Amino acid sequence: MDNKPTFPATKPQTLGILGAGVWGRTLGQLVSQNGHRVEYWSRSGDRSLEEVVTGANILLSAVSMKGVASVLSQVKAIGLGTDTIIVTATKGLDPQTTCTAAQLWQRAFRDRPVVVLAGPNLSKEIQQGLPAATVVASNDESAASLVQEVFSSSNFRVYTNPDPLGVELGGTLKNVMAIASGVCDGLQLGTNAKAALLTRGLTEIIRIGTHWGAQMETFYGLSGLGDLLATCNSPLSRNYQVGYQLAQGKTLAEILPDLEGTAEGVNTTQVLIQRAKTLEISVPISYQVHQLLEGQITPKDAVEALMLRDIKPE
Repeated sequence: MDNKPTFPATKPQTLGILGAGVWGRTLGQLVSQNGHRVEYWSRSGDRSLEEVVTGANILLSAVSMKGVASVLSQVKAIGLGTDTIIVTATKGLDPQTTCTAAQLWQRAFRDRPVVVLAGPNLSKEIQQGLPAATVVASNDESAASLVQEVFSSSNFRVYTNPDPLGVELGGTLKNVMAIASGVCDGLQLGTNAKAALLTRGLTEIIRIGTHWGAQMETFYGLSGLGDLLATCNSPLSRNYQVGYQLAQGKTLAEILPDLEGTAEGVNTTQVLIQRAKTLEISVPISYQVHQLLEGQITPKDAVEALMLRDIKPE
């Protein structure tokens, strides 16, 4: 018999947001405009983690990937209510385990539903009230449906999806391609080159994701192709900015301190290469991005290496 609780959205919810950066505040704004209560926690804030966690029906993590393991261990020590839903909006890979954020949360809270939120969601556009869409994905359909209802509005369309791994990997791996895309634009390589890069980049993401166990069709949705198009074409993307400025001759040490938030693609690239080597997955674009971030090649070297690969069928 299935003893999992259901989550009917019959009353206002209390959302506890872990991480009060730009992304966390943007998500909180969407929820508060729908009449729900929002409480924020950050290391520099005046609310204790215990206060925010114990009062939440929905606990949303918007911390950077490097902070996930520490935060969830503290949350585990506090404990969650029996009906609390965990939502993760972090896009990255854990260096120690190569796991996604949702996988870390699910390992820590095996009896709790975990929902992944990802999509082509540039924070500044959402804050301006411009229309956007996103995906909430979970193995627990009722939890995903409640989160969908809590976040949905006339300017923010929310879809559910039963493939949380695919949704999360789409949002995570596109950050690597966004760095490559920034390099492409920074070097003024043109529209043909950009189209080829994004097409082959999507193929690479699908290759990695399906090897990992995700469903191929997920990567043609909002959190895959949609997020890829948004992040690889907008100067609002931090990862795009990393690539663009590298192509302009800046070093990573010069670029990162000036970004508004974390460019998760930098860490993701390192972890992805580690996992790809172990599992023998072909990741030519990601490999060149990794070499570039490590300072082992120049942006022009990276392009040349990709163009001079052995010719083969598409």
